[in-house]
Amino acid sequence: MEGAMPDDTQQQLFFDDPDEQQLLGGMDLTKPLVFFDLETTGLDIKNDRIVQFAFLRVNPDRTRDEWMELVNPGKPIPIEASRVHHITDEMVADKASFQDFAPSIIEFLENCDLAGFNIARFDVPFLQFELQRADLSLDLSKIRLVDAQIIYHKNEPRNLSAA
Repeated sequence: MEGAMPDDTQQQLFFDDPDEQQLLGGMDLTKPLVFFDLETTGLDIKNDRIVQFAFLRVNPDRTRDEWMELVNPGKPIPIEASRVHHITDEMVADKASFQDFAPSIIEFLENCDLAGFNIARFDVPFLQFELQRADLSLDLSKIRLVDAQIIYHKNEPRNLSAA
């Protein structure tokens, strides 16, 4: 599994096939934009681990590349986490570790911007920490983040004045 990249047999349609207008609005892409989400054993980046990653890369020509994998976290998945994402120890028992996927993840995300919900506060730091465990890193200085949660909260403030 070392260095595995998605191919036609590994790719799964994990996003409902959104139409381009709904997915990108009027955005004009100059480089690929990767929508991503992580499922984990918990919320503590120092002690918890990734159990699933899902990437949808939209290229400037509007073609798409999808990649989703279950990951063996090397530790039991707490029942509380399984209740949220429905991933169990049995489902990941024979899967590769994150370290096995890490080089391919770096390659998949190379020269891309990142998008998702709450990625600035959770997914990106979690991904970075897991990559560091694998002695790799993602150079965030060249990556723009599009975090739908930040955009939502700017448009729909959650503070006393708004209440």
